[in-house]
Amino acid sequence: MEAMTWMDVERYLAFDDRIVVITGACEQHGYVSLLSDILAPMAIAKVAIEQEPVLVAPPLPFGISPYFTAYPGTISLRVETFAIVVRELLTGLVAQGFRRILVCNGHGGNTGVLIPLLVELGNMHPETRFELFQWWTHPDVVQAGEKIGLLQRHANWSENFPFTRVDSVPAGEKPLVNLPRTANAAATRAGLGDGSYGGAYQAPDAAMENFFAAAVDAMVAALRAF
Repeated sequence: MEAMTWMDVERYLAFDDRIVVITGACEQHGYVSLLSDILAPMAIAKVAIEQEPVLVAPPLPFGISPYFTAYPGTISLRVETFAIVVRELLTGLVAQGFRRILVCNGHGGNTGVLIPLLVELGNMHPETRFELFQWWTHPDVVQAGEKIGLLQRHANWSENFPFTRVDSVPAGEKPLVNLPRTANAAATRAGLGDGSYGGAYQAPDAAMENFFAAAVDAMVAALRAF
């Protein structure tokens, strides 16, 4: 939308009613960008729409990250605030004529709210189709990760792309960290230290290119299935 006027959007709606809405978070990711959960789905979407042209809305950069708020730079919304904001964004798009809305979510902390919210909105707007796409949980992307032979965890190799890398990333691996799902922010920081949940910090560039390509292909398929 940053390259469009309102007239362009009106013309777009005359022949296509699809739109991608990106949700994510601004939260600690160890040695990669605080905005990794926005940068990854944005990068995937930009390549995917070269194959399947669909309008992409500006991303919602804040999500539900209360467990990371002891790390400076993490900006978290309350559960109810996130739900209200997403509801208002999507209902506004429905009012403008969008009838196929793909929510491309880049942050796992948002998932538990998004699924029932999209079902609820689908009940309220039966003329509109709402779908949730999460690149890192798609079976084809999971399979691509398994071929690399490294475990996917928060802030490890699986989020270390050239476009998320803002600092030097350690070599080697970190022991896996398992915390209670209800651990508060202070306990989470004490348990994680640098912010990674463990595993390899980096994967070979060629492997990451294949991993990214699998995510793009999965998103193209999701858009074409609309």
